[in-house]
Amino acid sequence: MLSELKEAYLFSQLDDEQLQRVRQMSNEIQLQDNEALFEAGDEAKRFFLVKEGQIKLSRLSLNGNEKVIEVVVAGHTFAEALMFSDKPAYPVRATAIGKTSLISVESKGFLDLLRESTDTCFRVMGDMSMRLRRMIKEIDDLTLQSATGRVAGYLCGKSMFKGQVRVAFDLATPKGVLASRLSVKPETFSRILHNFTDQGLVKVKGGHIEILDVEGLRKHAESSGVCGQHISPES
Repeated sequence: MLSELKEAYLFSQLDDEQLQRVRQMSNEIQLQDNEALFEAGDEAKRFFLVKEGQIKLSRLSLNGNEKVIEVVVAGHTFAEALMFSDKPAYPVRATAIGKTSLISVESKGFLDLLRESTDTCFRVMGDMSMRLRRMIKEIDDLTLQSATGRVAGYLCGKSMFKGQVRVAFDLATPKGVLASRLSVKPETFSRILHNFTDQGLVKVKGGHIEILDVEGLRKHAESSGVCGQHISPES
C-alpha cells in the first residue's frame, strides 16, 4: 500500500513517517462491476484513492436519468475536499466500472496530518483549484458548445499522451458512461462517432479508436471552441 500512496499526487510530499500514519488510517476495498461504494447523502468520513479500475461519480435527475459527474481513474483521489466541511456528506453516488480496487483514507486523521504539512496543504488546494477550473470549463462547454464539438474535444484530449499525439487508443470507459459524462444521449454519441467515421476522421472498432485525421478532428473541436476536453486526468 505504501508504494501506491507515495505515487499519488496528494501524498507525494509526505515523509516516510507521515506515509506510515496514512497507511495506518487506511484500508483497501475491492468492488465488483457496478457495485456501489457510497450513495448520495451518506456521511462522508473517508476519501479514496483508486488503485485499479475506475469509479463513476453520478447523480440521478428528477426523471430518474443518470448524469455522470466524473470518472476517476487509477492513481487519482476523490472526495478529499469534503474533509473541510462541518457536516460532510457525499453529494454523488460512487459505483465501480469493472473490478476496482481502492484505498480508503480516514478524513479526520488526514486532516490532523495536514496541519503538520504545509506542502500537502498546498497540494490539496492546488488539486481543488484545478478541478474547479475544469468544472468551469465544462459548464462553458455544455452551455455554449455543440455535442459534436464536445465529442471531438474529448477525442482530441484522449489522443494526447505526455505531450505526444497517439493515433490509436482504447476507451476504457463504457460508451454509455462517456455519453453521460459529455451530456449527450448514447444514441447521439454513437451517431457522432459514425459521422466522424464517414468523414474519414476516425476508425472505430468496439472500444478501440484510431485517429485518421488529427487536424480534421481538431478543427471540429476548435470550431465549437473546445479542444482537449478530458473526462478525468490521464493516469
